[in-house]
Amino acid sequence: MDEEKTGKAKGGIARAAKLTQEERTDIAKKAANKRWSKEDNQKLPQAIYLGELIIGDMKFPCSVLSDSTRILTQSDFMAGMGMYYSGWVAKNRPIDQSADTPHFLAFKSLNPFIDKHLGDLQSIVVKYKTPKGTVAHGIKAEIIPKICEVWLDADESGSLGVRQKQIAHRAKIIIRALAHIGIVALVDEATGYQEIRPKDALQAYLEKIIRKELAAWAKKFPDEFYENIYKLKGWPWPGMQKNRFSVVAHYTRDLVYERIAPRLLQELEGKTPKDEKGNRKHKLHQWLTEDVGDPMLAQHLHSLIMFQRLALSNGYGWNRFIGMVDRVMPNCVIALEKNLFLYT
Repeated sequence: MDEEKTGKAKGGIARAAKLTQEERTDIAKKAANKRWSKEDNQKLPQAIYLGELIIGDMKFPCSVLSDSTRILTQSDFMAGMGMYYSGWVAKNRPIDQSADTPHFLAFKSLNPFIDKHLGDLQSIVVKYKTPKGTVAHGIKAEIIPKICEVWLDADESGSLGVRQKQIAHRAKIIIRALAHIGIVALVDEATGYQEIRPKDALQAYLEKIIRKELAAWAKKFPDEFYENIYKLKGWPWPGMQKNRFSVVAHYTRDLVYERIAPRLLQELEGKTPKDEKGNRKHKLHQWLTEDVGDPMLAQHLHSLIMFQRLALSNGYGWNRFIGMVDRVMPNCVIALEKNLFLYT
C-alpha cells in the first residue's frame, strides 16, 4: 500500500512535472557541481602551523599547509597593506584585466606591471582549509615580494594616487625588510644555527632593521593642517585620499620650512633634488634630524594649527591668517633681508 504523499512532496512532484527537460538537466548539473565542489574542498590542503608575521605596524597572520605551502591570509594581507575591498573594486576593474586578478591587484594603475612580475595569476591565490575545516583563500608567501614589486614600479611611474602611495610605501618597507632577513636566514641554515637560535630571533632582527624605514615614512604633518588650509581658502575639503592642489605645496614650504630656520628649505631641497618628471624621491621632512629637527617641526606645526583654529573660529579668511602668522612667525628669508636693509 502506497503511503499518502505529504504536502511538500506533492508540491515537489507538481513543480517537477512543470519543468522542461532543459531545466531538469540544468538542476541536475548544479547539484552535481555542488557535490563535486564539496569533494574538491575535502581534498584541499589544511593549515597545520599558524603564526603571525609582524613588520613594523603591519601584522600578517600566516600558515604552513599540509602540503608545505607557506601562505598569508588574503584578507589579512590586504588589511595589513592598507587596502580595503569593496564592490567598487570588482566593478571598476580595467576592461582588459583578467577576472583571475586578485582584489589587491585590481587597480588600473597596476595593470602595466602585473605581467612583468607575476605572469600566471591563477597561481597567486590558493584555496585551503583552516584548522576548523572552513575554506579560506591565501597568498603564497613567495609571491609577496613580487606583489610589492608591482606596487613599487607603479609608484615610480607616477601613476599612483595619495592613498595608493601609502600602500607603495608599505610595499617598500616589506621588500627591504625581507632582503635583510633573507640573507640572515640563509646564513643560519648554512651554519646550522637555525636549530639552536631563539624562536623569535628573526622576528626581533626584522623589527630592529625596519625601525629606520618606518621612521622615514612616519606621518609628520597632521591632516588638520591641510584641512584648515582648504577651509581658510574657502575650498571644499576632499579628504586626504585625494591629491591636493599643487599650490598647497607652495603654502607648506612658505608656512613651514621657510619659517623654522634660515636656509632650511634650500638645504632640504638640495638633499632631495627633483627628477626629470619634477618629483622628489623623498619627502623634505625625512632629512630632519630626530633629536633636533623633528621636535622643531612638531612644535612649529602645533603653533600653525593653533593660528589656523583661531582664524577659523573668528571667521577670518586666508589673507588675515597669513597676516597673523607673518607678525609672530615671519618668513626667515624676508626677515633676514629686512634686517640687512636696516643696517646698510
